[in-house]
Amino acid sequence: MIQTEQYPEFDPSIAKEFGFTDTSTTLDFLGVPLFEADSIFNLLIRFGFNLLVCWILVHFFYYKKSQRRDYYVTFILFSTTMFLLIFLMENVKLQIGFTLGLFAIFGMIRYRTETVPIREMTYLFVIIGVSVINGLAMTVSYAELVLTNFLLIALTWVLENQKILKHTSTKLVLYEKIELIVPERRAELVADLEKRTGLQIEKIEIGHIDFLRDVAYIKLYYILGKGEHNSIDEVTKPNQYIG
Repeated sequence: MIQTEQYPEFDPSIAKEFGFTDTSTTLDFLGVPLFEADSIFNLLIRFGFNLLVCWILVHFFYYKKSQRRDYYVTFILFSTTMFLLIFLMENVKLQIGFTLGLFAIFGMIRYRTETVPIREMTYLFVIIGVSVINGLAMTVSYAELVLTNFLLIALTWVLENQKILKHTSTKLVLYEKIELIVPERRAELVADLEKRTGLQIEKIEIGHIDFLRDVAYIKLYYILGKGEHNSIDEVTKPNQYIG
């Protein structure tokens, strides 16, 4: 510790770069500051900003379509924990390699209770990435930080907007009129499926065929109506559904 009274030309801004503090204005206990107003203010500002960005991504883009409350809570808590972890590690000057190593570990995590769908894994990766960016970007200006997050939100909006990018949903059905699966009767097959399902089918794929039971699995690609969302694509068994 350096006392300003001992060094009349003491410059706090220069000393801070070399890890020294001015004990005349900073209280500490066992070498650890008890209160630093600038650090706390910076933490609260960045924490609030990161939480706002992640909430926008989860609430307006992910949850609006999936309606999965379990992942909603997971994403928000994951983002908060990751941000605080990265922010505090940056403050104690841990090596960047260790930080990125933790980021990679969390980015590849899988929950043992179920296989995480690709959309949920994508949003999990985005949430982690946003938290790491906001936690590590200590030297860039606030304008650059805000612009970076805005670009990510804007890109997510474009990709999730059905008016800009048409979203095709899928459904797997077990079909019994096996005589219609031949290529020359494809128009009849599509017409029958549209009549029985009420869906606007874009294309179909013939999957496994069981000639013993005269059934076949058919994958339907269809367009959802305006304002409709499908969160259980390709679910064929009750134990695969999680409400």
